[in-house]
Amino acid sequence: MTVQPTGIPYGRSLPRHWNVVPLKYLADLFNGYVFKSQDWADSGTPIIRIENLNGSGDFNFSNLDLDAKHRVVRGDLLFSWSGNPGTSFGPFEWGKPGLHFLNQHIFKVDSYGCDARWLYWSLKAATHWIERELTSGMIGMVHVTKEDLKNVPVPIPPLEEQRRIADFLDAETARIGSLVRARSAQLRCLEQRWTTHLADVTNDLIARYGLVPFRRVLTSVEQGWSPQCDDIEAQPDEWAVLKTSAVSSGIFKPLEHKRLPFNIPPDSRYRIENGDILMTRGSGSPAYVGVSAVADTGGRNLLLSDLLYRVRLERNWSPEFVALMLGSAPVRGFMGLLFRGQSGQTIKLRSEDIRAIDLPAVPPREQIKIASALQAKRNAIMRAQATVQVSGAVLAERRQALITAAVTGQFDGSTASERGVHHR
Repeated sequence: MTVQPTGIPYGRSLPRHWNVVPLKYLADLFNGYVFKSQDWADSGTPIIRIENLNGSGDFNFSNLDLDAKHRVVRGDLLFSWSGNPGTSFGPFEWGKPGLHFLNQHIFKVDSYGCDARWLYWSLKAATHWIERELTSGMIGMVHVTKEDLKNVPVPIPPLEEQRRIADFLDAETARIGSLVRARSAQLRCLEQRWTTHLADVTNDLIARYGLVPFRRVLTSVEQGWSPQCDDIEAQPDEWAVLKTSAVSSGIFKPLEHKRLPFNIPPDSRYRIENGDILMTRGSGSPAYVGVSAVADTGGRNLLLSDLLYRVRLERNWSPEFVALMLGSAPVRGFMGLLFRGQSGQTIKLRSEDIRAIDLPAVPPREQIKIASALQAKRNAIMRAQATVQVSGAVLAERRQALITAAVTGQFDGSTASERGVHHR
């Protein structure tokens, strides 16, 4: 197979009989409809938002009669032009039956100059380059303009070869996808193992020692402040204000912070000390409210955010033990009762709620030993999770490499038929 210098920025070379053309000569891009608040309804046609592209079944609805360019059916090619790299940004093939409407921030891609499945895989191959080169160095959520996307170069082999390679990728990525899903299932099982173990230990401690109100254990509950910060990592000798994400996983992450500007003096009242218990104040989901972790600053100058509570305990109580109990299912279940009756998009934990929580009344001399044993169990499970995550990341990298190699002609697409893959 002879090759020519590549005309695309995400491949080394192309077979000589292939062409390269901008996306605008292969497809029309139609942005989703910009729905207003009065356009929503409790029933009607479901609306595809970015979260629905990743499998969420939580739909909004509308009774409008929209143009065909805003209507989506199974098999339509979509491109989310504003989202998170690797998850909600890039091409998607819509797989749900029935009529749907398309929300803004998503293009409907109507192909006419090539095989639709080939175009899907070509855009998959191009997405990493788009994220890196066409999103202006954005951090976190990224977006690409319609004009930039229309000019993305797409390799074009003969139509039969497009179909053959697309069939090959359908089959091979499905096989890799099953392995990735197996890794995800392993991660869920490991997390459930820890949750079950912690719940069993907590229930046993409650049965043996009874309960004590948190208000008899703590010495203070404080809320932080909210200065206008720089969303960059602070140097070790600079001051920083913690984000909610420093705590929301249940493990303290000191680098999840925003740098305090040099013209704002740090308020010493909010300085985080080792051993402080930090708790999340509010979230849209009860699962992320009241999540706790013990601070270990590593010598950094960290300050308390107004999105967090700082809890300090009586001297003879172990912060590590208390934080573990606060994360257990029995205590979390009681905490959830405190959220009942709250309305609105954000569920909030009040300082009086914290004082009302009951904890196992374990004697202080036993707390350190129990916390040490629980932490050892948790560390073992986290090591197993890290191994599975690495395996999953390797599979994802191989999948992307396979896609890029296939759509840039790095191997003979005719081998697809030799793997039992046939034309549709």
